[in-house]
Amino acid sequence: MALHRTQVVVVGGGMIGLSLALSLAKRGRQVVVVEKRTDKGVIPDTQQLRVSAISEGSRHWLEQIGVWQAVPTERLGPYTGMQVWDRDNGAEIEFAASDAGFTTLGHIVENAVLEAVLWQQAEAAGVQLLSGVEHEAPVFSEQDVTLSLSNGDIVLAQLLVAADGAQSTLRSQADTPMVFKDYEQQGLVATIRSEKPHQGIARQAFMPGGPLALLPLADPHLLSIVWSQPSVQAEQWSVEDEEVFNHRLTAASDNCLGLLAVEGPRRNFPLQMRYAEQWLYKRQVLIGDAAHTIHPLAGQGANLGLADARDLEARLAALGTLNGVWDEAELMRTLRGYQRARKAAALQHIAVMEGFHQLFRGSNPLLRFIRGRGLNLVNRQPLLKQFFLAQASK
Repeated sequence: MALHRTQVVVVGGGMIGLSLALSLAKRGRQVVVVEKRTDKGVIPDTQQLRVSAISEGSRHWLEQIGVWQAVPTERLGPYTGMQVWDRDNGAEIEFAASDAGFTTLGHIVENAVLEAVLWQQAEAAGVQLLSGVEHEAPVFSEQDVTLSLSNGDIVLAQLLVAADGAQSTLRSQADTPMVFKDYEQQGLVATIRSEKPHQGIARQAFMPGGPLALLPLADPHLLSIVWSQPSVQAEQWSVEDEEVFNHRLTAASDNCLGLLAVEGPRRNFPLQMRYAEQWLYKRQVLIGDAAHTIHPLAGQGANLGLADARDLEARLAALGTLNGVWDEAELMRTLRGYQRARKAAALQHIAVMEGFHQLFRGSNPLLRFIRGRGLNLVNRQPLLKQFFLAQASK
């Protein structure tokens, strides 16, 4: 049994929790990370199913904390353009990085690869990484929080950060009120090989059942797909004959890359919106998916969480200490400021995603007309394109 005294304990060793821990450690703060898995520091040899679209803003921050440079370039899929079209009415819009003066619009990266690099960098920066352990309910006092672990260790910290994902145990233990919406859809994910090279273009086709996203990977003929469909449909397609699915997928993509063929397994995950009404509970604060999940329509979930980490790190780094101890009143004011700012940002993203979801679902003639006119209008207006690109790059 060991006692770990620290300023911050982060529960959750995903990309959001680790990026916060690493950035705080590089600012001289003492940080402990508690993670129930044991394989977080190993870069997988094979292509992984779950990927994230990392925006330019997120990439710049990851560069600043020394992470991006360590990600193997052969596992990064930069994209310099986007094509979006509506299969119902033929409307389309194209974006190019040059429209906003960028070299790239973002990068597709496997979650497991980025998390492994973050783990390695956090360890090198002096973060205490406690893996393979569960935790009991935290015990709060006026001056600190105590976290008992399944291996008998105890962590005594000034602040507990809940970065333990959409099914956050810490959030549940605090009995935090939630706003929840089940879209009654699932996202079917798979790695596919295309007949034609993807040319570093991210593509998305909208259809009545849900959007199909084709995300370019480092190999010019490999892509990751996220296909949103009603749950029953997605479950059927995930197990149907591979040749049948390949033809279905190729047709849904309008044959834009020739024949598409699945490589490896197909998996589904539920599409749900969650929003915690209270992010701050005593000396515990929520971050990332523990605080919010959004529809993957625009691929902004990871960037929203990384922005949480970036904001919280900046506020805590600016907070002075006395012999390594934060003043309680100042700490609480700092955390309330974080809560106000990031709740507003999350609500904005949720509202935008909900609007897009309602606009592009189904074949209502009026909605078809509105979205068709809207896509074509933006496609003809360079200033509108620049505005949307600037928002997506944050």
